[in-house]
Amino acid sequence: MVNVWFLIGAGVLAVAATGITLWPLWRAGKRRIWGSLVALALVATLGLYQWLGTPAAMQPQFETAAAPQTIEEGIAQLQEALQQNPERVDGWVLLARSQLEIGKVADAAASYQRAAQLAPDEPTLLIEAAQTRAQADPKLLFDATARQWLAHARQIAPDNERAIWLTGIVQRQQGQDEQAAQTWESLLSRLEPAAARALQEQIDIARGKTPGNASGSTPAATAANNSGIRVTVMLAPALAARAASGKETVFVIARIPGGPPMPVAVERHPAQSEPLTVTLDDADSPMPTQKLSALQEVEVFARLSASGNAMRGEGDVESAPVKLKLPADKPLTITLGQ
Repeated sequence: MVNVWFLIGAGVLAVAATGITLWPLWRAGKRRIWGSLVALALVATLGLYQWLGTPAAMQPQFETAAAPQTIEEGIAQLQEALQQNPERVDGWVLLARSQLEIGKVADAAASYQRAAQLAPDEPTLLIEAAQTRAQADPKLLFDATARQWLAHARQIAPDNERAIWLTGIVQRQQGQDEQAAQTWESLLSRLEPAAARALQEQIDIARGKTPGNASGSTPAATAANNSGIRVTVMLAPALAARAASGKETVFVIARIPGGPPMPVAVERHPAQSEPLTVTLDDADSPMPTQKLSALQEVEVFARLSASGNAMRGEGDVESAPVKLKLPADKPLTITLGQ
């Protein structure tokens, strides 16, 4: 029998972790979408244990399997079950959501892809799959497959708010600013006043306007956009072996101090023993609704990633964030593993 208190604790952790991850939606006024996705994390956690702990959900040979005591054990059991019964769409979706919860974004994207192949006309599944595929991208971009899933989901469910919101993000990533503004405008009438105002700010930014400034530019923004942030990343001697393996990745990230974890600029490069110098600017923004040049202050840090995923994972080495006023007046040097 599954430990009830463990389930409750796992559920709370899922909600907390997902709430933080999806904080940009809350700040953007999309509280209804934020709430539904946080609830989804709770379903993923509890559903994993229920699915694995219910004999009727498994093939006969798995009926006597012990209920998992950690989510990692649950994922392992679910993977074993899906090897025996790979046509279970619900199993692949549950596996993907559970992998997301522990930060294995690339694995989750692969699981969602299996589910999408089995159920190509399920809009909720396609939307989740597209968003997770973008999360697994080094720059958090929607590739051709993710865009195709999202477009098909909108054909099936044209009023789905989450699909509309993500479509606007895709359009902005492709430089289709006016189309993105029009897409998001279709959501305004459905939102509460506070949420509508927050979304209107994003629409104004897409149209080249800064809230409170119709011209859309400020001296600080112009200077930051022209110069960017020059960052040099070096690896401490203790990390030389990891760099020499050719399998490690270095991320250089800028984000809002005290804000959401979503970066406002990020670059990804193979790890190397020599110093790496990059310039972060608006071209490195994974979310065009939040440009680096629109900010007055950021915090910059670097990460040595063992998995190559944009989200922090086990074994990664990360530097302490350094706050910078924009426009940056001098280069920044970071030593990883110091």
